[in-house]
Amino acid sequence: MVRAATASRQGQNGHLGPREPRAVAERVTDPELPLLTLADLGVLRDVRTERTGTVVVEITTTYSGCPAMGVMRADLVNALHEAGYDDVDVRTVLAPAWSTDWITEEGRRKLTEAGIAPPGPAPHRPPGPVPLDLGPPRRTASCPLCGSEDTEQLSEFGATACKALRRCRDCREPFEHVKEI
Repeated sequence: MVRAATASRQGQNGHLGPREPRAVAERVTDPELPLLTLADLGVLRDVRTERTGTVVVEITTTYSGCPAMGVMRADLVNALHEAGYDDVDVRTVLAPAWSTDWITEEGRRKLTEAGIAPPGPAPHRPPGPVPLDLGPPRRTASCPLCGSEDTEQLSEFGATACKALRRCRDCREPFEHVKEI
């Protein structure tokens, strides 16, 4: 949990008075995929103002140990401070666990336009313990550049742990694929 406060009520452009806190939080971008907002990514769970005036923002981690969480928190606090909110409390919510199914249609469109294959449907798992599967994951992804289904995985990891590196066998272009979680 991050708790921060400032003395100023002046916004980013010197205008007095805050903008709606949810609208401010929804414009904060993901540090690893800056083409997506935290809302597009589905990690922004709730934004509310408590009776005390504290803006409470709830976010969820995409996966355990995600290195971007600290930057997300700081970016949310900074954006809300710049919008005139003095008291901001960013909280991490772990349940229910985030899923790539939470990426919005707008987020999926933005990924494709940027040449990144969006995830397919997340695997369905019943409640309870997660079964151990030692086999390689079987993922497929259409090429975001030409639309071909004939692609191959080059590496389980791309620029970040949540993406794999693939290549299209038709147009021969490499691309990243956001892995289904």
